[in-house]
Amino acid sequence: MILELILIAVGGLGAGLGVGVYGRKLMGKKKEAEAQAKAKMILEEAEGKAKNLRKEAELEVRDAQLKAKSNFEREMSDKNRELHSLEKNLQAKEDNLEKKFNLLETKEEDLFRQEKGLQAKKGQLDGMDKQYQELMQETRRALERAAGITMDDAKKQLRESLIDDAKREAATMMMKIEEEAKAEAGHKAKYIIASTVERLASDYVSERSLSVVPLPNEELKGRIIGREGRNIRAFEAATGIDVVIDETPDAVVLSGFNPVRREVARIAMERLLQDGRIHPSRIEEMVAKAAEEVDQSILEAGEQAFLELKLPKAHAEIVKLLGALKYRYSYAQNVLRHSIECGFICGMMAAELGLDEMKARRAGLMHDIGKAVTHEVEGAHALIGMEFCKKYKEDEAICHAVGAHHEDIPQIYPLDCLVDAADALSGARPGARREVLESYIKRLEDLEKISMSFKGVEKAYAVQAGREIRVMVNFQEVTDAQAFVISKDIARKIEQEMTYPGQIKVTVIRETRATEYAK
Repeated sequence: MILELILIAVGGLGAGLGVGVYGRKLMGKKKEAEAQAKAKMILEEAEGKAKNLRKEAELEVRDAQLKAKSNFEREMSDKNRELHSLEKNLQAKEDNLEKKFNLLETKEEDLFRQEKGLQAKKGQLDGMDKQYQELMQETRRALERAAGITMDDAKKQLRESLIDDAKREAATMMMKIEEEAKAEAGHKAKYIIASTVERLASDYVSERSLSVVPLPNEELKGRIIGREGRNIRAFEAATGIDVVIDETPDAVVLSGFNPVRREVARIAMERLLQDGRIHPSRIEEMVAKAAEEVDQSILEAGEQAFLELKLPKAHAEIVKLLGALKYRYSYAQNVLRHSIECGFICGMMAAELGLDEMKARRAGLMHDIGKAVTHEVEGAHALIGMEFCKKYKEDEAICHAVGAHHEDIPQIYPLDCLVDAADALSGARPGARREVLESYIKRLEDLEKISMSFKGVEKAYAVQAGREIRVMVNFQEVTDAQAFVISKDIARKIEQEMTYPGQIKVTVIRETRATEYAK
């Protein structure tokens, strides 16, 4: 029974499975048919869309071709119009050129005819000119025979007469202008005229700018230069002085306008050559030591100057500036020695005049202190020195004397004149500065010779070491106005023919003397 039931169950299960499998097969075929139908429909839709897109693309291409063709035709039309316009312009220009060419040909023919006419007239004029010249020669010879003087002599007399008249008128006009300036300008005009008449020699300093250091042998030049020039560059950077190594045998030249730096460089170079070790660090060490020595030397020189003149010490900076003048030279005259000499001269003159001798010595000693910094500060050394004296609280009269000793400012104190005179005496006396005696005497003789070359001059004397020339004229031949002109002519000729430092004052003296004897 149980077996039957099992068989029945198994048979039922098998029948169920068979029905299930068959059903799935039927369902699969149905879905496949639906899928194929759907795929066919999608394909048909895609083919339709593709055909539509192809048609649209063909239409767009056709439109673009039409537009391009239209644009090309329009551009060609514009180009054709432009070419046509250019052709018309060229044709018009060609016509104008042809007209101008024809006009030029006509003018050329006219000019040719005029040239022929001018040549004929020129021939006539040449003939007439020849006749005129012959008549002029005959007339000139007749006039010369009648006057008893040649034409060249007459021209010379006329020229001299005109020159003399012009000089007299110019002199009169210049005197009139000066008188008007005096009346109108007052004190200023008086100062200008006085400074013109009483010109003192301006300061002219010819300084040494080179120092020569001897070498034991030529091989040291290479060591001074160093590898790739490092030693010479280090030396120039440390000292601020140029080192010139040239073909000068057994010597090196140090070049620079600052005398103190040049002295430091000279000492440092000599020490380096003695030591034999030349390299950048050693160079810096030697330069520093040399600078200390020079500073000490400057300070001692300034203090010694005050002691020599028996003056109380000044501010340390004043002493240092004064000591720096030890390394400054004017025509080989040491400026510090010149300053000390001026101090003594000022003191002697002040004592004679009953003025303060110590103040005068101090002013004379410090009058050129500005020269210590003229290579660093712009301006006249007198004004620079005055400012330094004011800065370090020197007496007002001393400060003013320092600034006025070359008349850069008006001289208002007696001390101003004393310092001015002492400076001139110290610098201008023969032998004070390097000037050969023969050249000095020749300069004086040349001054007198130039002055004597003018008409009406009787005597000429060079005075004040050649800084002034005094000219005596004949009062009967030379008027006051002509004396004024002669002074200017002499000064101009001196400027053209001579070489000299500073200025030369030209004084022309004309006087009338009446002499009678009582018997």
